Amino acid sequence: MSDPRLRLHAPLPARRDSVPRRPIGRHLIEQSVLTPRGLLHALLLQHDWDAPLGEILVAEGLATEAQVLEAVARQSGLHVVDLDEAPPAVGLTDLLPAPVWLRHRIIPWMQMGQTLVVATPWPDEVNRIREMLPDSIDTVLTIVVSEAQVMAGLAQACGSDLAKRAETRVDTQYSCRTWADRRDPFFYRTFAVLGTLLMVVGAFPAFALQVVCVLAMLTLIPVVALKLTAFFGQLFGRMHDPPPINTQPSDTRLPRISVIVPLFHETEIADALIQRLRRVQYPKALLDVVLVLEEKDEVTRATLEDTDLPHWMRAISVPDSGPLTTKPRALNYALEFCRGDIIGVWDAEDAPAPAQLHQVAARFAEAPSDVACLQGVLDYYNPRSNWLSRCFTIEYAGWWRVLLPGVQRLGMVLPLGGTTLFFRRDILESLGAWDAHNVTEDADLGIRLAREGYRTELIASVTHEEANCRLLPWIKQRSRWLKGFLVTWLVHMRRPVLLLSQLGWWRVLGIHALMAGTVAQFVLAPVLWTLWVIPLGLPHPLADVAGSWLIWALCGLCVLGELGNLAIGATGVSGRAHRFLLPWVITMPIYFSLGTAAAAKAIWELAICPYFWDKTQHGIAAPDIACDLKAARPFDPHPDEDGS
Repeated sequence: MSDPRLRLHAPLPARRDSVPRRPIGRHLIEQSVLTPRGLLHALLLQHDWDAPLGEILVAEGLATEAQVLEAVARQSGLHVVDLDEAPPAVGLTDLLPAPVWLRHRIIPWMQMGQTLVVATPWPDEVNRIREMLPDSIDTVLTIVVSEAQVMAGLAQACGSDLAKRAETRVDTQYSCRTWADRRDPFFYRTFAVLGTLLMVVGAFPAFALQVVCVLAMLTLIPVVALKLTAFFGQLFGRMHDPPPINTQPSDTRLPRISVIVPLFHETEIADALIQRLRRVQYPKALLDVVLVLEEKDEVTRATLEDTDLPHWMRAISVPDSGPLTTKPRALNYALEFCRGDIIGVWDAEDAPAPAQLHQVAARFAEAPSDVACLQGVLDYYNPRSNWLSRCFTIEYAGWWRVLLPGVQRLGMVLPLGGTTLFFRRDILESLGAWDAHNVTEDADLGIRLAREGYRTELIASVTHEEANCRLLPWIKQRSRWLKGFLVTWLVHMRRPVLLLSQLGWWRVLGIHALMAGTVAQFVLAPVLWTLWVIPLGLPHPLADVAGSWLIWALCGLCVLGELGNLAIGATGVSGRAHRFLLPWVITMPIYFSLGTAAAAKAIWELAICPYFWDKTQHGIAAPDIACDLKAARPFDPHPDEDGS
């Protein structure tokens, strides 16, 4: 069989810039593909959208991708080639770093002496890489291919290198990946301290209990103080709320937004996910949804192969390069293939508000340059499944609608959630994106953003997701979160003086309370429970060394903390849509006590498998509330009164 590449080297002269090119639209009109009215419609859209005309035509159904490629080839005097029939030569991608080829949507196709033939859907991009090529290349010729084939070819040629790069993007001082090496001095010191504490407990149990009680109270004080300060700051600060964001900026073109959706062992979610994402009201020419799955995940791959994906949604596989299989590694890999200037993250079970991306685009257009991240509000669509889902919904309502807005008002660092996140791409890449070894990559990234002088803002857009409504999976999920909080705190405490100089004492105290304090409260909760025997007149080791006034003060602090949690939960669900949960708020102390088992699991995993990602299965519970209603303002203590 003849090779098409052997017949193409002669008819591929470089384009003469002195010869004016006719627009793509005229070529399509001449081929009876497009009407003048259709072209005018597309041009008007291009005035408001930051997208090439060809992509707008395809997204609006005015032309097919093959027809646009043919018009591009005619415009430039080039050939259209099918890379499935004539694949690229092996090894040519080594001429430039893989991210360069990906960024410009170009793949080297063949080399003849000092002439390199490259393939791309957009020939004008070739001029951007000419100066980057080595001196051994003095002529660059071009062929036209589909973007899907370019990306597939680059994934095949560079996938292994990109997967390894995804694991080490974050600077070593901000990553926990060195913990795999037990010679890491920080790892060594941390567990040496823990081992010493365990020996003290075994040798002097009564004294150890006294010390642990004091430690539990010392960690409880900043946690309670932070919660109450954030609560009252949120409750009484609503009169100073900023005006709502316009859903579309009038003086800027809408940007392209890429949203990464990590999938792993998802068998029940694919069809429902696509139906939910179809509700997103953003121009499809500007929407780039990237479904990312693991190469060894045959279950999800088989599910997607049987699913008809829309043109604005595509799936990529992360090559298997070792035992590490985490969400942040998949995010880092997928980032290389994204096309947008704004990068978002949704989870597989998410149901985002239809106008969410318009709000994101509008806020980034209006926000100062130091606003690097926008965080949406998370809620659950199955609160009526059982008691556990009700309490989980109450907890989320208090966290997202009361505590985090209060933390934002206090000027502290916002710990990010794992979904409904949107970043300025250039800033995200400058920070190394996500730490592939951290199981709470979101919280870690929020701190790294703050350390580099950037800010995160909450936006008034709600994403609904599935509440974990089974006990054992809930404990597994919570243990991953607590382990990640502890890992994140330990990583950023490597150089505490530098952390203090970058963030200031106020925000560092907030990190201690939110990260270490949260974990400590779950770990030490059983010790605090023992204090309730003292008012009953039962013996307790602390009674021998503390006065009655101190004991009653400690008990009062515990009561204050519980009352604060109840007030935060009740305020979070006081809106119309969640008001039915108010009677269940009183059971929240029982719900939070389940976190002790999760904390024990987290501490154990931190010692033996710090990178283990305990996967949460989705698609178990069906939605029992509408998920496509108008978003609420996150700082409103009655967020559902306006429709969410």
